[in-house]
Amino acid sequence: MGALLALVLGLTAVSLGLAPLLPPQVMAWPDWLGITLLAVGIFLSLAAGFLVWRQIKRHLPTKRGGETGLVGFFSEERQRRRGPRVVALGGGTGLSTLLRGLKEYTDYITAIVTVTDTGGSSGRLRDELGVLPPGDIRNCLVALADTEPLMEKLFQYRFKGGTGLAGHSFGNLFLVSMTEVVGDFELAIKETSRVLAVRGRVLPSTLSSVTLEAEYTNGRRARGETNIVRPGMRIRRLSLDPADCQPLPEAIQALEKADLSVLGPGSLYTSVITNILVKDIAVAIRSSSAVKVYVANVMTQPGETEGYTVADHVEALIEHGGRGIVDWVLANNQRVAPELLSRYRREGAEPVKISRRSLARFGVQLKEAPLLAEEEVARHDPARLSRAILEIMARSPKNSTRG
Repeated sequence: MGALLALVLGLTAVSLGLAPLLPPQVMAWPDWLGITLLAVGIFLSLAAGFLVWRQIKRHLPTKRGGETGLVGFFSEERQRRRGPRVVALGGGTGLSTLLRGLKEYTDYITAIVTVTDTGGSSGRLRDELGVLPPGDIRNCLVALADTEPLMEKLFQYRFKGGTGLAGHSFGNLFLVSMTEVVGDFELAIKETSRVLAVRGRVLPSTLSSVTLEAEYTNGRRARGETNIVRPGMRIRRLSLDPADCQPLPEAIQALEKADLSVLGPGSLYTSVITNILVKDIAVAIRSSSAVKVYVANVMTQPGETEGYTVADHVEALIEHGGRGIVDWVLANNQRVAPELLSRYRREGAEPVKISRRSLARFGVQLKEAPLLAEEEVARHDPARLSRAILEIMARSPKNSTRG
Protein backbone atom coordinates (compact mmCIF):
# COMPACT_ATOMS: atom_id res chain seq x y z
CA MET A 1 0.00 0.00 0.00
CA GLY A 2 2.86 2.36 0.84
CA ALA A 3 4.56 1.61 -2.46
CA LEU A 4 1.38 2.38 -4.40
CA LEU A 5 0.87 5.68 -2.58
CA ALA A 6 4.50 6.69 -3.19
CA LEU A 7 4.17 5.82 -6.87
CA VAL A 8 0.98 7.88 -7.29
CA LEU A 9 2.46 10.88 -5.47
CA GLY A 10 5.70 10.55 -7.42
CA LEU A 11 4.03 10.47 -10.84
CA THR A 12 1.80 13.39 -9.82
CA ALA A 13 4.82 15.46 -8.75
CA VAL A 14 6.68 14.63 -11.99
CA SER A 15 3.62 15.65 -14.03
CA LEU A 16 3.28 18.95 -12.18
CA GLY A 17 7.00 19.64 -12.51
CA LEU A 18 6.85 19.12 -16.29
CA ALA A 19 3.50 20.90 -16.78
CA PRO A 20 4.93 24.35 -17.63
CA LEU A 21 7.10 22.77 -20.35
CA LEU A 22 4.32 20.85 -22.11
CA PRO A 23 1.60 22.31 -24.35
CA PRO A 24 -0.91 23.70 -23.70
CA GLN A 25 0.98 25.78 -21.13
CA VAL A 26 -1.94 26.47 -18.80
CA MET A 27 0.25 26.22 -15.69
CA ALA A 28 3.18 28.43 -14.83
CA TRP A 29 5.29 28.72 -11.69
CA PRO A 30 8.85 29.65 -10.83
CA ASP A 31 11.60 27.46 -12.25
CA TRP A 32 12.78 26.49 -8.80
CA LEU A 33 9.35 25.10 -7.92
CA GLY A 34 9.14 23.08 -11.15
CA ILE A 35 12.61 21.63 -10.57
CA THR A 36 11.72 20.80 -6.95
CA LEU A 37 8.50 19.06 -7.96
CA LEU A 38 10.35 17.12 -10.66
CA ALA A 39 13.09 16.03 -8.22
CA VAL A 40 10.60 15.02 -5.53
CA GLY A 41 8.55 13.10 -8.11
CA ILE A 42 11.56 11.18 -9.40
CA PHE A 43 12.64 10.36 -5.84
CA LEU A 44 9.19 9.08 -4.84
CA SER A 45 8.89 7.02 -8.04
CA LEU A 46 12.26 5.39 -7.43
CA ALA A 47 11.37 4.75 -3.80
CA ALA A 48 8.13 3.10 -4.89
CA GLY A 49 10.02 0.91 -7.35
CA PHE A 50 12.44 -0.12 -4.61
CA LEU A 51 9.58 -1.05 -2.25
CA VAL A 52 7.86 -3.11 -4.94
CA TRP A 53 11.12 -4.92 -5.77
CA ARG A 54 11.74 -5.70 -2.10
CA GLN A 55 8.29 -7.24 -1.80
CA ILE A 56 8.80 -9.33 -4.95
CA LYS A 57 12.24 -10.47 -3.84
CA ARG A 58 10.86 -11.80 -0.56
CA HIS A 59 8.75 -14.30 -2.51
CA LEU A 60 11.36 -15.33 -5.07
CA PRO A 61 12.84 -18.80 -4.50
CA THR A 62 16.57 -19.15 -3.95
CA LYS A 63 18.30 -20.86 -6.86
CA ARG A 64 20.55 -23.78 -5.97
CA GLY A 65 24.04 -22.49 -5.45
CA GLY A 66 22.84 -19.32 -3.76
CA GLU A 67 21.73 -17.21 -6.75
CA THR A 68 18.66 -15.13 -5.96
CA GLY A 69 16.52 -12.51 -7.67
CA LEU A 70 14.84 -12.45 -11.05
CA VAL A 71 17.75 -14.05 -12.89
CA GLY A 72 17.79 -17.00 -10.52
CA PHE A 73 14.00 -17.22 -10.50
CA PHE A 74 13.63 -17.34 -14.28
CA SER A 75 16.61 -19.69 -14.66
CA GLU A 76 14.97 -22.12 -12.26
CA GLU A 77 11.61 -21.75 -13.98
CA ARG A 78 13.20 -22.45 -17.38
CA GLN A 79 15.01 -25.52 -16.05
CA ARG A 80 11.85 -26.98 -14.55
CA ARG A 81 9.93 -26.47 -17.79
CA ARG A 82 12.62 -28.44 -19.62
CA GLY A 83 12.64 -31.18 -16.99
CA PRO A 84 11.83 -34.86 -17.56
CA ARG A 85 8.37 -36.39 -17.31
CA VAL A 86 8.45 -38.20 -13.98
CA VAL A 87 5.87 -40.57 -12.50
CA ALA A 88 6.30 -41.42 -8.82
CA LEU A 89 4.28 -44.23 -7.25
CA GLY A 90 3.83 -44.86 -3.56
CA GLY A 91 2.26 -43.40 -0.46
CA GLY A 92 2.99 -42.28 3.08
CA THR A 93 5.86 -39.98 4.01
CA GLY A 94 8.26 -41.66 1.58
CA LEU A 95 6.48 -40.46 -1.54
CA SER A 96 5.99 -36.92 -0.23
CA THR A 97 9.70 -36.75 0.65
CA LEU A 98 10.61 -37.68 -2.93
CA LEU A 99 8.19 -35.14 -4.41
CA ARG A 100 9.63 -32.28 -2.36
CA GLY A 101 12.98 -32.84 -4.02
CA LEU A 102 11.80 -33.60 -7.56
CA LYS A 103 9.65 -30.46 -7.86
CA GLU A 104 12.82 -28.35 -7.85
CA TYR A 105 13.93 -29.99 -11.11
CA THR A 106 10.80 -30.48 -13.18
CA ASP A 107 7.20 -29.32 -13.47
CA TYR A 108 6.17 -32.56 -15.16
CA ILE A 109 5.51 -34.75 -12.14
CA THR A 110 2.64 -37.18 -11.73
CA ALA A 111 2.25 -38.76 -8.31
CA ILE A 112 0.19 -41.97 -8.30
CA VAL A 113 -0.93 -42.55 -4.74
CA THR A 114 -2.25 -45.61 -2.93
CA VAL A 115 -5.81 -45.48 -1.57
CA THR A 116 -5.85 -48.52 0.73
CA ASP A 117 -5.29 -46.70 4.06
CA THR A 118 -7.61 -47.90 6.83
CA GLY A 119 -6.02 -46.22 9.84
CA GLY A 120 -6.05 -42.84 11.56
CA SER A 121 -8.03 -39.88 10.25
CA SER A 122 -8.19 -41.33 6.73
CA GLY A 123 -9.60 -44.62 7.96
CA ARG A 124 -12.25 -42.90 10.07
CA LEU A 125 -13.38 -40.72 7.17
CA ARG A 126 -13.44 -43.75 4.90
CA ASP A 127 -15.63 -45.72 7.33
CA GLU A 128 -17.95 -42.88 8.31
CA LEU A 129 -18.43 -41.12 4.96
CA GLY A 130 -17.58 -43.76 2.40
CA VAL A 131 -14.88 -41.60 0.78
CA LEU A 132 -11.46 -42.64 -0.46
CA PRO A 133 -8.79 -42.18 2.23
CA PRO A 134 -7.40 -38.65 1.73
CA GLY A 135 -4.29 -38.68 3.95
CA ASP A 136 -1.61 -39.77 1.46
CA ILE A 137 -3.19 -37.58 -1.23
CA ARG A 138 -3.02 -34.61 1.12
CA ASN A 139 0.65 -35.21 1.93
CA CYS A 140 1.54 -35.33 -1.77
CA LEU A 141 -0.43 -32.15 -2.56
CA VAL A 142 1.37 -30.30 0.22
CA ALA A 143 4.75 -31.67 -0.92
CA LEU A 144 4.20 -30.39 -4.47
CA ALA A 145 2.65 -27.09 -3.39
CA ASP A 146 4.24 -23.78 -4.31
CA THR A 147 2.49 -21.70 -1.69
CA GLU A 148 2.95 -19.86 1.59
CA PRO A 149 4.32 -21.85 4.58
CA LEU A 150 1.22 -20.87 6.55
CA MET A 151 -1.01 -22.67 4.03
CA GLU A 152 1.12 -25.80 4.36
CA LYS A 153 0.86 -25.66 8.15
CA LEU A 154 -2.90 -25.24 7.85
CA PHE A 155 -3.33 -28.31 5.61
CA GLN A 156 -1.14 -30.42 7.89
CA TYR A 157 -2.75 -29.16 11.11
CA ARG A 158 -4.29 -31.94 13.20
CA PHE A 159 -7.07 -31.13 15.64
CA LYS A 160 -6.17 -31.96 19.22
CA GLY A 161 -9.64 -31.78 20.74
CA GLY A 162 -13.31 -31.57 19.97
CA THR A 163 -15.93 -34.27 19.77
CA GLY A 164 -15.40 -36.08 16.49
CA LEU A 165 -12.63 -33.67 15.42
CA ALA A 166 -9.72 -34.88 17.53
CA GLY A 167 -7.10 -36.59 15.40
CA HIS A 168 -8.46 -35.33 12.08
CA SER A 169 -6.23 -33.33 9.76
CA PHE A 170 -7.59 -30.05 8.38
CA GLY A 171 -6.33 -31.04 4.92
CA ASN A 172 -8.24 -34.33 5.08
CA LEU A 173 -11.44 -32.51 6.04
CA PHE A 174 -10.83 -29.95 3.29
CA LEU A 175 -10.51 -32.68 0.63
CA VAL A 176 -13.64 -34.44 1.88
CA SER A 177 -15.55 -31.14 1.94
CA MET A 178 -14.35 -30.29 -1.57
CA THR A 179 -15.53 -33.72 -2.74
CA GLU A 180 -18.98 -32.97 -1.35
CA VAL A 181 -19.03 -29.54 -3.04
CA VAL A 182 -17.88 -30.64 -6.52
CA GLY A 183 -19.37 -34.11 -6.33
CA ASP A 184 -16.23 -36.05 -7.33
CA PHE A 185 -13.03 -37.02 -5.49
CA GLU A 186 -10.82 -36.72 -8.57
CA LEU A 187 -12.14 -33.23 -9.31
CA ALA A 188 -11.73 -32.31 -5.64
CA ILE A 189 -8.03 -33.15 -5.90
CA LYS A 190 -7.69 -30.97 -9.00
CA GLU A 191 -9.45 -28.02 -7.34
CA THR A 192 -7.33 -28.39 -4.21
CA SER A 193 -4.25 -28.46 -6.43
CA ARG A 194 -5.24 -25.03 -7.74
CA VAL A 195 -5.69 -23.71 -4.20
CA LEU A 196 -2.20 -24.90 -3.25
CA ALA A 197 -0.54 -23.94 -6.57
CA VAL A 198 0.68 -27.52 -7.00
CA ARG A 199 3.47 -28.25 -9.48
CA GLY A 200 2.48 -31.38 -11.35
CA ARG A 201 -0.44 -33.72 -10.67
CA VAL A 202 -1.57 -35.98 -7.86
CA LEU A 203 -3.73 -38.96 -8.87
CA PRO A 204 -5.19 -41.80 -6.82
CA SER A 205 -4.19 -45.17 -8.26
CA THR A 206 -7.91 -46.03 -8.52
CA LEU A 207 -11.23 -44.40 -7.67
CA SER A 208 -12.61 -47.75 -6.48
CA SER A 209 -12.96 -48.46 -2.78
CA VAL A 210 -10.37 -51.20 -2.43
CA THR A 211 -9.25 -53.33 0.49
CA LEU A 212 -5.76 -54.78 0.82
CA GLU A 213 -5.48 -58.50 1.59
CA ALA A 214 -2.39 -60.47 2.56
CA GLU A 215 -1.44 -64.15 2.55
CA TYR A 216 1.48 -65.14 4.79
CA THR A 217 4.06 -67.88 4.34
CA ASN A 218 2.36 -69.86 7.14
CA GLY A 219 -0.90 -69.92 5.17
CA ARG A 220 -2.77 -67.40 7.27
CA ARG A 221 -4.56 -64.42 5.74
CA ALA A 222 -5.44 -60.88 6.85
CA ARG A 223 -7.64 -58.15 5.45
CA GLY A 224 -7.24 -54.36 5.71
CA GLU A 225 -4.03 -52.33 5.54
CA THR A 226 -3.69 -51.79 9.29
CA ASN A 227 -4.29 -55.48 9.96
CA ILE A 228 -1.71 -57.01 7.65
CA VAL A 229 1.33 -55.62 9.50
CA ARG A 230 2.07 -58.50 11.89
CA PRO A 231 5.41 -58.96 13.67
CA GLY A 232 7.01 -62.34 13.08
CA MET A 233 4.91 -63.14 10.01
CA ARG A 234 6.28 -62.90 6.48
CA ILE A 235 3.99 -61.85 3.62
CA ARG A 236 3.88 -64.22 0.66
CA ARG A 237 1.35 -62.45 -1.50
CA LEU A 238 -0.78 -59.28 -1.59
CA SER A 239 -4.03 -58.75 -3.45
CA LEU A 240 -6.77 -56.14 -3.77
CA ASP A 241 -10.48 -56.60 -3.33
CA PRO A 242 -11.99 -56.04 -5.85
CA ALA A 243 -9.17 -57.47 -7.98
CA ASP A 244 -10.44 -55.85 -11.17
CA CYS A 245 -10.38 -52.26 -9.86
CA GLN A 246 -9.71 -49.82 -12.69
CA PRO A 247 -6.88 -47.25 -12.75
CA LEU A 248 -7.40 -43.64 -13.76
CA PRO A 249 -6.84 -43.21 -17.52
CA GLU A 250 -4.59 -40.22 -16.73
CA ALA A 251 -2.37 -42.49 -14.61
CA ILE A 252 -1.89 -44.99 -17.44
CA GLN A 253 -1.22 -42.19 -19.94
CA ALA A 254 1.37 -40.63 -17.62
CA LEU A 255 3.16 -43.97 -17.23
CA GLU A 256 3.19 -44.57 -20.99
CA LYS A 257 4.71 -41.13 -21.67
CA ALA A 258 7.11 -41.04 -18.73
CA ASP A 259 10.85 -40.53 -19.04
CA LEU A 260 11.33 -41.75 -15.48
CA SER A 261 9.19 -43.99 -13.25
CA VAL A 262 10.03 -44.15 -9.55
CA LEU A 263 8.74 -46.73 -7.07
CA GLY A 264 9.25 -45.79 -3.42
CA PRO A 265 10.56 -44.93 -1.01
CA GLY A 266 7.87 -46.08 1.38
CA SER A 267 6.42 -49.16 3.05
CA LEU A 268 7.05 -51.97 0.57
CA TYR A 269 3.73 -53.76 0.89
CA THR A 270 1.36 -51.06 2.15
CA SER A 271 2.54 -48.11 0.05
CA VAL A 272 4.48 -49.30 -3.02
CA ILE A 273 3.19 -52.71 -4.11
CA THR A 274 -0.44 -51.66 -3.52
CA ASN A 275 -0.23 -49.36 -6.55
CA ILE A 276 1.07 -51.98 -8.97
CA LEU A 277 -1.74 -54.35 -7.96
CA VAL A 278 -4.26 -52.03 -9.63
CA LYS A 279 -5.19 -53.44 -13.03
CA ASP A 280 -2.93 -52.39 -15.94
CA ILE A 281 -0.56 -50.22 -13.85
CA ALA A 282 2.23 -52.82 -13.70
CA VAL A 283 1.77 -53.53 -17.42
CA ALA A 284 2.05 -49.81 -18.21
CA ILE A 285 5.26 -49.52 -16.18
CA ARG A 286 6.90 -52.56 -17.75
CA SER A 287 5.97 -51.68 -21.33
CA SER A 288 7.03 -48.03 -21.20
CA SER A 289 10.43 -46.79 -22.34
CA ALA A 290 10.95 -44.94 -19.04
CA VAL A 291 13.95 -45.50 -16.80
CA LYS A 292 12.48 -47.45 -13.87
CA VAL A 293 13.99 -46.86 -10.44
CA TYR A 294 13.14 -48.47 -7.12
CA VAL A 295 14.23 -46.48 -4.06
CA ALA A 296 14.97 -48.90 -1.24
CA ASN A 297 13.99 -47.97 2.29
CA VAL A 298 16.65 -46.91 4.75
CA MET A 299 15.35 -49.15 7.56
CA THR A 300 13.41 -52.40 7.79
CA GLN A 301 9.86 -52.14 9.12
CA PRO A 302 8.72 -54.36 12.00
CA GLY A 303 5.77 -56.53 10.99
CA GLU A 304 6.27 -55.86 7.29
CA THR A 305 9.88 -56.24 6.13
CA GLU A 306 11.70 -57.64 9.15
CA GLY A 307 15.08 -59.04 8.08
CA TYR A 308 14.62 -57.93 4.46
CA THR A 309 17.61 -57.01 2.32
CA VAL A 310 17.42 -54.78 -0.74
CA ALA A 311 17.30 -57.95 -2.86
CA ASP A 312 14.26 -59.16 -0.86
CA HIS A 313 12.49 -55.89 -1.64
CA VAL A 314 13.22 -56.27 -5.36
CA GLU A 315 12.10 -59.89 -5.34
CA ALA A 316 8.74 -58.91 -3.82
CA LEU A 317 8.31 -56.17 -6.43
CA ILE A 318 9.01 -58.58 -9.30
CA GLU A 319 6.71 -61.25 -7.85
CA HIS A 320 3.82 -58.77 -7.76
CA GLY A 321 4.66 -56.61 -10.80
CA GLY A 322 6.57 -58.94 -13.13
CA ARG A 323 10.02 -58.82 -14.70
CA GLY A 324 10.83 -55.40 -16.08
CA ILE A 325 9.06 -53.52 -13.30
CA VAL A 326 12.43 -52.06 -12.23
CA ASP A 327 15.74 -51.32 -14.04
CA TRP A 328 17.69 -49.66 -11.24
CA VAL A 329 17.80 -49.83 -7.47
CA LEU A 330 18.87 -46.81 -5.46
CA ALA A 331 20.11 -47.66 -1.96
CA ASN A 332 21.48 -45.60 0.90
CA ASN A 333 25.07 -46.35 1.93
CA GLN A 334 25.34 -43.71 4.63
CA ARG A 335 25.70 -44.91 8.21
CA VAL A 336 22.83 -44.20 10.58
CA ALA A 337 23.93 -42.26 13.66
CA PRO A 338 24.65 -44.63 16.61
CA GLU A 339 22.12 -43.05 18.97
CA LEU A 340 19.44 -43.18 16.27
CA LEU A 341 20.35 -46.76 15.39
CA SER A 342 19.97 -47.82 19.03
CA ARG A 343 16.47 -46.39 19.17
CA TYR A 344 15.44 -48.19 15.97
CA ARG A 345 16.86 -51.49 17.20
CA ARG A 346 14.77 -51.24 20.35
CA GLU A 347 11.75 -50.98 18.04
CA GLY A 348 12.83 -54.02 16.03
CA ALA A 349 14.21 -52.20 12.96
CA GLU A 350 17.62 -52.42 11.28
CA PRO A 351 19.28 -50.69 8.32
CA VAL A 352 18.34 -52.43 5.07
CA LYS A 353 21.38 -54.40 3.86
CA ILE A 354 22.31 -53.93 0.20
CA SER A 355 23.19 -57.58 -0.67
CA ARG A 356 24.95 -56.88 -3.99
CA ARG A 357 25.41 -60.52 -5.05
CA SER A 358 21.74 -61.37 -4.49
CA LEU A 359 20.66 -58.35 -6.51
CA ALA A 360 22.66 -59.46 -9.54
CA ARG A 361 20.33 -62.42 -10.23
CA PHE A 362 17.42 -60.06 -10.88
CA GLY A 363 19.20 -58.26 -13.71
CA VAL A 364 18.87 -54.80 -12.14
CA GLN A 365 21.56 -52.18 -11.75
CA LEU A 366 22.51 -50.75 -8.39
CA LYS A 367 23.42 -47.23 -7.38
CA GLU A 368 24.57 -46.51 -3.84
CA ALA A 369 24.67 -43.00 -2.41
CA PRO A 370 24.57 -41.15 0.92
CA LEU A 371 20.89 -40.21 1.11
CA LEU A 372 20.10 -39.53 4.77
CA ALA A 373 18.57 -36.31 6.04
CA GLU A 374 19.96 -34.72 9.20
CA GLU A 375 16.87 -35.40 11.30
CA GLU A 376 15.85 -37.32 14.39
CA VAL A 377 14.56 -40.13 12.18
CA ALA A 378 16.34 -42.24 9.56
CA ARG A 379 14.74 -40.70 6.50
CA HIS A 380 15.80 -39.76 2.96
CA ASP A 381 16.87 -36.20 2.28
CA PRO A 382 14.66 -34.80 -0.54
CA ALA A 383 17.48 -32.97 -2.33
CA ARG A 384 20.00 -35.83 -2.15
CA LEU A 385 17.37 -38.35 -3.17
CA SER A 386 16.15 -36.44 -6.23
CA ARG A 387 19.69 -35.69 -7.42
CA ALA A 388 20.68 -39.34 -7.17
CA ILE A 389 17.58 -40.43 -9.13
CA LEU A 390 18.21 -37.90 -11.89
CA GLU A 391 21.85 -39.02 -12.06
CA ILE A 392 20.60 -42.56 -12.68
CA MET A 393 18.39 -41.31 -15.48
CA ALA A 394 21.30 -39.42 -17.06
CA ARG A 395 23.50 -42.55 -16.94
CA SER A 396 20.87 -44.91 -18.29
CA PRO A 397 21.29 -46.20 -21.88
CA LYS A 398 17.53 -45.63 -22.31
CA ASN A 399 18.03 -41.93 -21.78
CA SER A 400 20.58 -41.68 -24.61
CA THR A 401 18.06 -43.09 -27.09
CA ARG A 402 15.38 -40.48 -26.38
CA GLY A 403 14.75 -37.86 -29.00
